[in-house]
Amino acid sequence: MNHDNYPNDYIRGILNSVKTIALVGASQNPARPSWIVTKYLLERGYDVIPINPGLAGTELLGKTVYASLKDVPVPIDMVEVFRNSEAAGPITDEALALDPLPKVLWMQLSVRNDDAAAKAEAKGLKVVMDRCPKIEFGRLSGEISWQGVNSRMISAKKPVLSGKGFQKLSLNRP
Repeated sequence: MNHDNYPNDYIRGILNSVKTIALVGASQNPARPSWIVTKYLLERGYDVIPINPGLAGTELLGKTVYASLKDVPVPIDMVEVFRNSEAAGPITDEALALDPLPKVLWMQLSVRNDDAAAKAEAKGLKVVMDRCPKIEFGRLSGEISWQGVNSRMISAKKPVLSGKGFQKLSLNRP
């Protein structure tokens, strides 16, 4: 996989197939990007499980926070790394020790660890680096254009609202 440029269908396929996301590096501070992304993904119907050893046992946006990936009591579809590039290596190792394995390893904006990506891909995981699932969801669904941002997506289809002010199922656009 070329990790410098992801095809829209690759990102769309991931966002359409995952349901349970473990967000490593979750914050309880509403001003932090990890809190904003957690809230956004929860509102879009994903089951986001916050991971932060300092907050373990507390609740974040109504979800129990766990200390590590191995503590999560349900299978994880996607591990999202909201930590620095160096931390992505050990987090990937922890994800690869899970049974069952997650389907996706996603590293947040500015997080890139090619060795971790190669390990994950060797085990059959899809990998995304230096991207934000919130931004990608908004771009592919057309939501991001509501704020005047060029989504690089052209469609004559009328937006379909889910009743909560956002497009929930519009990722199915080609």
